[in-house]
Amino acid sequence: MRLTEPTLHADRLLVLLRQIVGTPHVLVAPHATAPYTKGFRFGSGKVRAVIRPRTLVEFWRVAELCVAADQIMIVQAANTGLTGGSTPDGDAYDRPVILINTRRLRGMHLIDGGRQVICLPGTTLHKLETTLARYGREPHSVIGSSCIGASVLGGISNNSGGALVQRGPAYTEMALYGRVTAEGRLELVNHLGVKLDADPIKALARLESGAFTRDEIEWTGRKGHDDGYIAHVRDVEAQTPGRFNQDERRLFEASGCAGKLIVFAVRVDSFPAELDSRVFYIGTNCTDKLEDLRRHLLTAYDTLPIAGEYMHRNAFRIAEAYGRDTVALIRYAGTRNIPRLFAAKAWLDDWLGQWKWLPAHLTDKVMQKLGRVLPQQIPERMLAFEARFEHHLMLRVSADLAAKVEAHLRDTFATEGTDWFACTPDEGKRAFLHRFAAAGAALRYRAVHDHKVGEIVALDVALRRNDREWSETLPAALDARILEKLYYGHFLCHVMHQDYVLKPGESAEATEHEMLTQLDQRGARYPAEHNLGHLYEGDDALFAHYRDLDPCNCLNPGIGRSTKKRNWKAESI
Repeated sequence: MRLTEPTLHADRLLVLLRQIVGTPHVLVAPHATAPYTKGFRFGSGKVRAVIRPRTLVEFWRVAELCVAADQIMIVQAANTGLTGGSTPDGDAYDRPVILINTRRLRGMHLIDGGRQVICLPGTTLHKLETTLARYGREPHSVIGSSCIGASVLGGISNNSGGALVQRGPAYTEMALYGRVTAEGRLELVNHLGVKLDADPIKALARLESGAFTRDEIEWTGRKGHDDGYIAHVRDVEAQTPGRFNQDERRLFEASGCAGKLIVFAVRVDSFPAELDSRVFYIGTNCTDKLEDLRRHLLTAYDTLPIAGEYMHRNAFRIAEAYGRDTVALIRYAGTRNIPRLFAAKAWLDDWLGQWKWLPAHLTDKVMQKLGRVLPQQIPERMLAFEARFEHHLMLRVSADLAAKVEAHLRDTFATEGTDWFACTPDEGKRAFLHRFAAAGAALRYRAVHDHKVGEIVALDVALRRNDREWSETLPAALDARILEKLYYGHFLCHVMHQDYVLKPGESAEATEHEMLTQLDQRGARYPAEHNLGHLYEGDDALFAHYRDLDPCNCLNPGIGRSTKKRNWKAESI
């Protein structure tokens, strides 16, 4: 039942919310809500309040109150998404927006010696990684988003990808979630595979405390990861991409829900840690050579490589110039401290932003100056390859596969215009860190040269598995708008990240539209792994999935550029 009209008044609603989570955790002032309502790279909007529950029971009661008061809910974890999918999108909503941040809801329960893990909403990938390391196991992702504090649930909700070839997109069929019915009632759905109470309050309290026995854990056959991905990515003659966010094969309840459910917990698989892996560094000026290698690596052996990361020479150079401090921070401070350093930078950026007389992007400019006095972070052999080759591949393989791959490289990459070397452990680590730094290099480049450059267009693209023409060639008129192009990606999966720094005055929206048209003609799909957010437009099949999850359209409305109106009414109505 909905609350009465007098109760709907903002002040009364905020009083009730404060009674649930405590006054310090109901944020309403613009300076207090800004870190939550501005996206990591894109998106912002106004909210009535930001709520930070401490327990799953508080989370449930906040959601129950918001449903009763006919409020829009946007549930957010670490706010590290790149497409604005966990923040408001402007102000064109037909109901007030309550943003619920779940960072305080941290916790996990290991099952069967760590073979599976139940993760609460605020559990970070980094915390999961460090916990599983004690058991000789790893989560779905071990670098990249884990370094900036991304959450496990965020990855599942977005079908996020990653660098590890054998693991595919983040996926599970086991979750405990709240769903708002067509009648406007919040119901708890338990597909977690743990026997819990029918009463939501009791169920959530018991789950959070871990007060369930081994006998109450069910082994139903539901999947805890995409176990069909290895066979899928091996099909190098398929005319469709290996993984992308609108793939109906990987939309299942919490997986790919994009915030259209209130997810309280997910149960995911872990993986045996790879010990004594080897890294090979490969350079070439011939794209066909790399494509032949990709197909060989995916089809010739009983096991797949661990990771194969690509960088174009220009991305290499810009990452070296504008990501040196990032590599140094991870090397010397360790991944454990990186999430809080990123959070501190975000807070400082927001605080400095209120002083209009200060230069824009001040922290980036200071960090850039400091970075230039740091020692060179790239190994000498990699620097030599940058001078010789346009295309670079970092290939990590298991100890069992290393000898076979090395023999193949010796036979096929000894021709003119190609070369390779086996990395030392330190070289291998720094090679992959350098590739990670490329992901933020375009943003740093723009921040440092903000008066000389235009906007950024950032795409993550899934190419067809059989596509030999994977290296992009833009039409001359489109290419003329661009100042710098950065190409890097998960090469074995044919997932490419393409960042374009435009010339001053060029429209990012118009340029992106033309680029997407080019990608459509190539049979590519997008986004590949960062989800649609408020940047990309979803298709009818995806919206049907969203409507089934959220018939009232009260959870994260507008996602995928869909309507923001109640009950999925058209924007023109």
